[in-house]
Amino acid sequence: MEVCHDIAHLAHVEMYSNRFEDSLDFFINIYGLTLTDRDENSAYLRAFDDYEFHSLKLTRHTTTGVGHIAYRAASPEALQRRVAAIEASGYEVIGWVDGDLGHGKAFRFRDPFGHVFEIYYDTVRYRPPAGETPALKNIAQRFHGRGCHPRRIDHLNLLAADVSEFRRFMETCLGSRVTEMIQLDNGRLGGCWFTINNKTYDLACTEEHGGGDARLHHVTYATDTREDILRAADIFLENGVHIETGPHKHAIQGTFFLYVWEPAGNRVELANSGARLILAPDWEPVVWTESERKKGQAWGLKTIETFHTHGTPPVNRQGA
Repeated sequence: MEVCHDIAHLAHVEMYSNRFEDSLDFFINIYGLTLTDRDENSAYLRAFDDYEFHSLKLTRHTTTGVGHIAYRAASPEALQRRVAAIEASGYEVIGWVDGDLGHGKAFRFRDPFGHVFEIYYDTVRYRPPAGETPALKNIAQRFHGRGCHPRRIDHLNLLAADVSEFRRFMETCLGSRVTEMIQLDNGRLGGCWFTINNKTYDLACTEEHGGGDARLHHVTYATDTREDILRAADIFLENGVHIETGPHKHAIQGTFFLYVWEPAGNRVELANSGARLILAPDWEPVVWTESERKKGQAWGLKTIETFHTHGTPPVNRQGA
């Protein structure tokens, strides 16, 4: 499909936690994000080179999962073009909302599986407090070295009962293109990896196996090197964090990864994609077969079962 340049990048994700203070302590002191601000119900967090006010909004809730997914438009005019496309798409429109602490008015809409998205343009850039200005003018924050210290938000993975329909939603509403995908033997798509710029992907959608709606698989921040992820594994081990799988390397997208569960049960990842970018304007999606997927990860490690079944919020089996 033709490359769309109306959306600049994935901006932030709102994550719900029913153990808010424990989750906040994890993200600040173990995972290594910076707290920009907070109010009674939410904390606004960012990695050291995220230029915006926040890339993760952690919100106190009765359950876990994702509140909304936000993208920043490339310009005010691009925002209006996307709004018009979404309103004409037939997908559910929520409408304009006042922005969070970190940005201006946002236009919200919903995918067929219950995930809430928003797009906006006016943003608040991070300004380090007095005494914390970085030595280099081209990064957002002084290196603090706290916890795992990721560099920036990278991507998230959502779950959907029909990945093909989710693909239509992403292409129609955000102008996303697919870089890699899983084609199952039964004809369904098992997963799609999407980008709206030259990154290999900023959002993935994989098939929901738990019977839930609007569920989150994971949120990921990027590290500078693979060695950062090896160090993070030791940090998680020392702090009693549940390491689900990794460090290892994905065959799909080739990222070096480590998955853990934060205290409330949301899955979070640290990943390093090396220097890989999608520069070809006529890139054709890489198609992985079901048999190739079943081989496991790049170096032959079989994917742990919970990776296919665990998502948030948890599914109430009695009501499923």
